[in-house]
Amino acid sequence: MKIAVVGTGYVGLVTGTCLAETGNTVTCVDINEEKVKKLQSGVIPIYEPGLDVLFDRNIAQGRLKFTTNLVEGIEDAKIIFLALPTPPGEDGSADLKYILGVADDLGKILKNYVVIVDKSTVPVGTAEKVHHNIAKNAKVEFDVVSNPEFLREGVAVEDFMKPDRIVIGTSSDRAKKVMEQLYLPFVRQGNPIIFMSERSAEMTKYAANAFLATKITFMNEIANLCEKVGANVDDIRKGIGSDTRIGKRFLFAGIGYGGSCFPKDVQALAKTSEDSGYDFQILKSVMNVNDLQKTRLQEPLAKYFNGDLKGKQIALWGLAFKPYTDDIREAPALENIQHLLNLGAKVRAYDPEAMENVRQIFGDQIEYADSPYGALLNSDALMIMTEWPVFRTPDFEVMTNLLKNKVIFDGRNLYEPQDMQALGFEYYSIGR
Repeated sequence: MKIAVVGTGYVGLVTGTCLAETGNTVTCVDINEEKVKKLQSGVIPIYEPGLDVLFDRNIAQGRLKFTTNLVEGIEDAKIIFLALPTPPGEDGSADLKYILGVADDLGKILKNYVVIVDKSTVPVGTAEKVHHNIAKNAKVEFDVVSNPEFLREGVAVEDFMKPDRIVIGTSSDRAKKVMEQLYLPFVRQGNPIIFMSERSAEMTKYAANAFLATKITFMNEIANLCEKVGANVDDIRKGIGSDTRIGKRFLFAGIGYGGSCFPKDVQALAKTSEDSGYDFQILKSVMNVNDLQKTRLQEPLAKYFNGDLKGKQIALWGLAFKPYTDDIREAPALENIQHLLNLGAKVRAYDPEAMENVRQIFGDQIEYADSPYGALLNSDALMIMTEWPVFRTPDFEVMTNLLKNKVIFDGRNLYEPQDMQALGFEYYSIGR
């Protein structure tokens, strides 16, 4: 099947590459000429484990191509995916200008029946708006389908190739058959393709992310309370996670969620609720708590240094919002860096993948180490912001020799408090 993917961001590139892997011919379209040139020459602009193997293979076999020409990109396509950015506006609503702009263009150039797929995360009612914008100029029949993505950064290739479920919103039997044919190779083990209305599919994406963000935030609230009453949040996590009604995932306490999805989607759903005249109170609390949680460790850090961080060098392990990605959008590390700089502290940071992205924000305001231990050299304390595996079993003897003070502020609860006490470290974590 011939497929076009408009937009080569994170979702578009993973979608296009994985669809090519099952034998489809995929053309990805983007207006960024520099990015397209890099993709054509085999350079991937994002870090995503496993993507490079599929990317290289499908380019070599001629199934994956890139262009800046929309007319050329959609020629003879049976399905056109819209994987365009939907950045939050000042009021929290998702900005649809890119999607609706492409919809305007598509209406003028469609030559045959095609299924237009909203792959971006979009508010309820967007499929109708896309349909309207295309229909203004279209001379042929077409259908607009909502097909939200459920890709986790760091395991996106696996998520696409072996999905838990595929959600497709359409009221068209013709479009349903096309989408079913496309996705059958991905659900051979029996995981469901769930068909529903366009609006329900759009809401499903927001509901999923908002629920997971709420689950994370609830555990962070429990952790904060544990510190007040002398309980251990890790024990509580095990105690409630074994309940099948609750489940084990997304129960780890820490310094809050970040990334490109949860913050934006929770905010957008709250705005949709507001516009619809419904007061979604839980979402407001989730956003407020998460904002506070990101800098949760600044209080014990300041107390340790008697309120004076001026001139102190703080080592930071981790800059990405989560491991296995270079994505720093809404990452807790960014707020902590800015807070430390505001107090006159110096920051020496290390992350396996995200340092160049942070450099674009802070430049030479902070130092960038070439290894975890390099960040510790002459530092007064260590703060852990991201749970990269490389940080889980370090050489604590080496750390003792490099740090000026044997003190760790761990925002991801990587170590056991009793073990750190035995090693002679002052150790601050979340909810323990």
